[in-house]
Amino acid sequence: METEKVVAEAEGLPKAIVRRVVKDPLSRCSPEDSDINVHKDALLAFSESARIFIHYLSATANDICKESKRQTMNADDVFKALEDIEFPEFVGPLKVSLSEFKRKNGGKKVGSSQNKEVEKKRKTGRPSKKSGGKSTPKKGDTSEK
Repeated sequence: METEKVVAEAEGLPKAIVRRVVKDPLSRCSPEDSDINVHKDALLAFSESARIFIHYLSATANDICKESKRQTMNADDVFKALEDIEFPEFVGPLKVSLSEFKRKNGGKKVGSSQNKEVEKKRKTGRPSKKSGGKSTPKKGDTSEK
């Protein structure tokens, strides 16, 4: 029985995030003075429901991806899966949310690849093809180039 509990907790969603997702909309609906409390069992039910929904949605999106003879699932597969499992009302808000996320985080990919290039040079001590052949010798390197 103890191992079942550990496995269930490992597969579950983070409790703090589930609590926030549940309580935020409720607090907007209630009077400002009241503090919303959600029972532990209710949070567990929300968490388990969300986990099952995610598994079902991802399996459906995977089937759509396989039908298209592709191995990589993309956002369009998820949008189509939402329509297939009869949740088309989620598609619009999800697209807006995804485009907002991309807008906020779009520049990070370029910086990330530049940081990887610098780190690669630092580790190998050799220039990459992109850097034009310039490098500094490693500490303790006395050989002439």
